[in-house]
Amino acid sequence: MSNFYSHPLIITTAPNGAYKQLSDHAQVPLTAESLARTAKQCLEAGAAMLHLHIRDAQGGHSLDVQGYRNATATVRAAVGKEMVLQITSEAAKVYQAPAQIAMVQALRPEAVSVGLREVDQPEIGEKGLADFFAGLVREKVMTQVIIYDVKDLQRWQDLRQRGVIGDAPWFLLFVLGRYTAGQTSNPTDLVPFVHAHTTGEPWAVCAFGATEHACVSAAASLGGHVRVGFENNLFLKNGEIAPDNAALVTQAADATRSLGRPIATAAQIRERFAA
Repeated sequence: MSNFYSHPLIITTAPNGAYKQLSDHAQVPLTAESLARTAKQCLEAGAAMLHLHIRDAQGGHSLDVQGYRNATATVRAAVGKEMVLQITSEAAKVYQAPAQIAMVQALRPEAVSVGLREVDQPEIGEKGLADFFAGLVREKVMTQVIIYDVKDLQRWQDLRQRGVIGDAPWFLLFVLGRYTAGQTSNPTDLVPFVHAHTTGEPWAVCAFGATEHACVSAAASLGGHVRVGFENNLFLKNGEIAPDNAALVTQAADATRSLGRPIATAAQIRERFAA
């Protein structure tokens, strides 16, 4: 069996992000309880991973450790072990690299997403980067490294090749269109990433706006994985507003099945990325 079919496609749902509010869509989950409901719906639609943001009392972006513990416990009660719970370490114009790193080290989550350019800062240095990523491996934290452009990818490859960041089951996320005019994405945005990706890590994509489905379909056809949800997009592939996050997951799952790729379960994800 080819590599394409031997690795089931991972569908991650990103239901809220750092900025979306109820004024953007009534089904944006902002509380632990609404996150749990959304997670259950998206699990049933085909997602085996939840990309989790929490908010403070005013609805703003938060990296509070206890807040994360409370939210993940609530979600876990709803979905059991059938979803991998990935927390974000995103700065979102609120946090700096030392605080982001300290949160992850204190929380020791099951899974985390880390923006390479956010933690690759002078105050951290390569020694600090090495220590941080080595600690993630030591604590068996499934780590997805966020890559915004080919320059980020080349920096990651340089760090890997020089041994600053060691061998581990890393997972990359290619962000399509983050720094384009109007923050719009196009399936062709994936091409430079695929050509430049030479170190072999599994990868996923996320995309902005109504072209999200076209972008994730392209990724699925090229052997990648996908992240969909209200964090980046509110629209169905026909241009209508999605009723909820689960509808976006359903679209991605249907596209995956049409390609003949199996959809990953949480157990398969944990087995593949076990440190």
